[in-house]
Amino acid sequence: MQLLDGNKIAATIKQGIVDGVNALREEHGITPGLAVIIVGEDPASKVYVGRKHKACEETGVYSEVIKLPAETTEEELLSTLDCLNQNDKINGILVQLPLPKHINTERILDQIRPDKDVDGFHPLNVGNLGIGREGLVPCTPNGVIKMLEISGISLEGKRAVVIGRSNIVGKPMANLLLSRNATVNICHSRTKDLAAVCREADILVAAIGKPNFVTPDMVKPGAIVIDVGINRVDNKLVGDVDFGSVKEVAGAITPVPGGVGPLTIVMLLFNTLKATKLQLGLPESC
Repeated sequence: MQLLDGNKIAATIKQGIVDGVNALREEHGITPGLAVIIVGEDPASKVYVGRKHKACEETGVYSEVIKLPAETTEEELLSTLDCLNQNDKINGILVQLPLPKHINTERILDQIRPDKDVDGFHPLNVGNLGIGREGLVPCTPNGVIKMLEISGISLEGKRAVVIGRSNIVGKPMANLLLSRNATVNICHSRTKDLAAVCREADILVAAIGKPNFVTPDMVKPGAIVIDVGINRVDNKLVGDVDFGSVKEVAGAITPVPGGVGPLTIVMLLFNTLKATKLQLGLPESC
């Protein structure tokens, strides 16, 4: 059984980002810039934003954290986004979710300039992913793809099953697998005989937010099992996969914590670097 160590893989990607940032600075005099907006005092959001700011410092990306009070109006937030859309120093914009209930999240995300949308949530970027065009891709599923590539796991011709159909993970994950010539099924709460569908998978991705949901009877022997879930049970973090038992069946598996999680933030910086190159008209390989 191969343990897919997200921390090690994230470190490899991070070094590539450092090299890319240094090259942009030396060759074009430009430092990629990321702005993160947080509205209110949600404790988990504050932790995530702090980690993103730290990751920017570690990779040489310019970082701005814009803290707005919980009573900020939707129009005020839209105005802040307009300023960032026009700010040449900022190449990537992220609005930390969840937003307060009085703010329409969809309207806010749609306001971000598509080529600065480092979360990959703007409808234009969603559409580009769906039809295979260049664009910015949601960080978590893109991190899963990078993990598989760096681990030398081929996707071509494989049967892949994604449990979960969210716009943040499930749907983009399926599109990314499909673009790499996997045969893909998306499963959800209405799927009949879910366990039987999962047992067909060479690559099984769990992203439903239900602790220890995937059990050994759902896993094909030797399958690659990717656990995107993060759940707190008895003050411990666990995934959507019952790691202890499934690892005995799987050919490779991600732990929680330390699996997909570390890749999400590093892929945010990857997207910031990519967005900068897109705005400069440079190929991604530069």
